[in-house]
Amino acid sequence: MQADKGQVTRLIKTARGQLDGVLKMIEEDQYCMDIANQLMASSAVIKKALKEVLRAHMAGCVAQAFEEGGEKAKQEKIDELMQVIERMTK
Repeated sequence: MQADKGQVTRLIKTARGQLDGVLKMIEEDQYCMDIANQLMASSAVIKKALKEVLRAHMAGCVAQAFEEGGEKAKQEKIDELMQVIERMTK
């Protein structure tokens, strides 16, 4: 992985902490809109981590395939990114 491991780790730990808080809120029967807001906050942190991983992948692996690889390597990286984009937009 070429992403900033420290940054991604911090983000994932933050999301984990938020999700632990959501579980506690559920157990305590807190207001559903407060729970929904915390879930959205957790999702936003996870998306931020995902963007960093994808940014680093494009800057490293994809760029390398375009600089050093042949047409097959380039197409594989494009297909790989398209698969991720398709899953992200479902």
